[in-house]
Amino acid sequence: MKKSSLLQLTESVSTKWGPLTSELVASVREHMRALAETPATEDWLAQLHEEAPETRQLYRDPEHGFLLLAHTESAGLYRCPHDHGRGWVAYAVQQGETEMSSYARVVDEDGKTRLVKRGSSVVRPGQVKVYLPGDIHDTRCIGGPLVLFRLTSRDLKKEDVKRYAQRDGIWQEAPSCTV
Repeated sequence: MKKSSLLQLTESVSTKWGPLTSELVASVREHMRALAETPATEDWLAQLHEEAPETRQLYRDPEHGFLLLAHTESAGLYRCPHDHGRGWVAYAVQQGETEMSSYARVVDEDGKTRLVKRGSSVVRPGQVKVYLPGDIHDTRCIGGPLVLFRLTSRDLKKEDVKRYAQRDGIWQEAPSCTV
């Protein structure tokens, strides 16, 4: 019996898991791409499409602690700039489109911290975007419904994630933001 793409990803990533390296990122990227290209006829994905949950945990690795989540978003949903603390993340679009922008954190001469937008890209079905520790990015669903898979190296609810909000046209650290 053929394994589901979800089981193939979780088994393979768990087997190869270790310290953050270029090889691990490449492997996760390839497995996430394959997951994003899964036909909606696989039972788990058909159910995900039918239920369209805002967030669903698909897998939590009991040994290594990485998580695989699925998100369903409506067009226009915006998640303000944030990082993932000491963690890293791989996003894969299965359906719809999202725009992801990246930012650099800079400190002015007067000591004030702000973000400077580096650029943005549209992520389409079958494409994967990876953000490493310290990378700052935002997301905006531009073609929904969006079905997005997110593999995080650790549980971000237990991580010191920095979030940013715009004040007087300048992105600055903020106490809360939707991530």
